[in-house]
Amino acid sequence: MMKLDVLYFAWVRERIGEPRETVETDAATVADLVGELSAREERYAVAFSDLSALRVAVDQELAEFDAPLQGVREVAFFPPMTGG
Repeated sequence: MMKLDVLYFAWVRERIGEPRETVETDAATVADLVGELSAREERYAVAFSDLSALRVAVDQELAEFDAPLQGVREVAFFPPMTGG
């Protein structure tokens, strides 16, 4: 079991209802973490229902959903950035 800070930005934060939380997890990858969070409550399931509409950063580095979580302290979820 490890503790992670999970951060939510933009509409992800709005759907979940908080900007960050600390979670205890056995998840091996970001995708496993998403599965655990989605199983918690409907608001998480809604926020994570379309992973193609989400990006993830692991310890402030862009990552894929299959990124391992061993040794990670922070995971952030946010919509894709638009150019400008």
